[in-house]
Amino acid sequence: MEQLLHYVWKHKIFPLKMLQTTTGEPVEVIDAGLPNTNAGPDFFNAKLKIGGTHWVGNVEIHTLSSDWLKHGHDKDEAYNNVILHVAETIDCEVFRFNGEKVLQLQLSCPETVLWHYEELRHAEIYPPCYSILSSLPKLTVHSWLSALQVERFEQKARAITARLERFNRNWEDVFFITLSRNFGFGLNGDAFEAWASHLPFRAVDKHRDDLFQIEAFFFGQAGLLDEELPDADEYYLKLQKEFRYLQHKFELAAPMAVGQWRFLRLRPGNFPHVRLAQLANLYHKEHSLFSRIMEAETLEAVQKILAVAASPYWKEHFNFSKASPSQEKQVGKNALNLIVINTVIPFLYAYGLHKADEVLCDRATRFLEGLKAEDNHIIRHWSGAGLHVSTAADSQALLQLQKEYCDRKDCLRCRFGFEYLRQK
Repeated sequence: MEQLLHYVWKHKIFPLKMLQTTTGEPVEVIDAGLPNTNAGPDFFNAKLKIGGTHWVGNVEIHTLSSDWLKHGHDKDEAYNNVILHVAETIDCEVFRFNGEKVLQLQLSCPETVLWHYEELRHAEIYPPCYSILSSLPKLTVHSWLSALQVERFEQKARAITARLERFNRNWEDVFFITLSRNFGFGLNGDAFEAWASHLPFRAVDKHRDDLFQIEAFFFGQAGLLDEELPDADEYYLKLQKEFRYLQHKFELAAPMAVGQWRFLRLRPGNFPHVRLAQLANLYHKEHSLFSRIMEAETLEAVQKILAVAASPYWKEHFNFSKASPSQEKQVGKNALNLIVINTVIPFLYAYGLHKADEVLCDRATRFLEGLKAEDNHIIRHWSGAGLHVSTAADSQALLQLQKEYCDRKDCLRCRFGFEYLRQK
């Protein structure tokens, strides 16, 4: 239960009686110190008053004091500046590398905190802290959701930076790859990213003015022109012929295996064929897509850029095998909002950090606050527990809370968990 003891020390949830060392000296915790997640003592730069003397240094925490020896701290000079060793059970004296004895404090976790912690860990209802959510001050909820939103921004910015390293720091290419992944809308996300990552962008660029040739590139590299269809129509055969020409001209790598695409339980409007046709038209229409998006100052301008439809052939098709009732295959409003949330906004924030441009970072936040909250089972759970969820900023924060805290049972780092644990 060492993690819980760390929590008690960090938040100074101490018993009402006076703290004192094992040698009887009174201890006053002025500042618990900064938590250390790397190698070395658990808390840096703590400020303590021990026996009338002010100390500034590090604090180490264990369940048993003998863990100091078990972990080899007595042989590590990095622990020479530990001014206090805190343990739930004191079963031995401990010494620094230089031979000096370390002052020790026996500290137990309050029973109420322990009870509430076990309740959170073993609750069968979701979210486990539901009973207190509706009664939390609005400021507490707002500040935590704001922090989670920033945390999610930074996490997505790191993912974009990592992707840039793999693709020669080409923002246009990486934006399109990320956009493509999000055109997969979950089920085909991995397949779309794999497809876009292997697109020969410089070759496609040479034919960017010809939508038919872009479709040949896109469908061909996706492996969707490899099938010998018994009832293949003229358009399919022309695309197949064009791709074979382009494949030979540019010595293209082998296409994806068609089996990487998933169709089961997909609505026809989400078929890879339709989404690829929409991406082809967008690539054809916007020659500097990333730059155009970064320059757009309003949410409406961004949505107008991305609101593309597939080419005329797809009005009457969902794939190459069967015709469908005539309907323009345009990116729908809900799909458009998800693309803005998962692609445009993270890139605005990441590019703003890259350029040290606060305007772009602020625009990312403004766009997120200007969109309605996403509607999925996770958001419905939190809303049903009493949280007011109105904008995409709220829903993105709650998705971060779910992924990084709730799914990991990491209630000790959650501010809602903190409020739950400090109940009487």
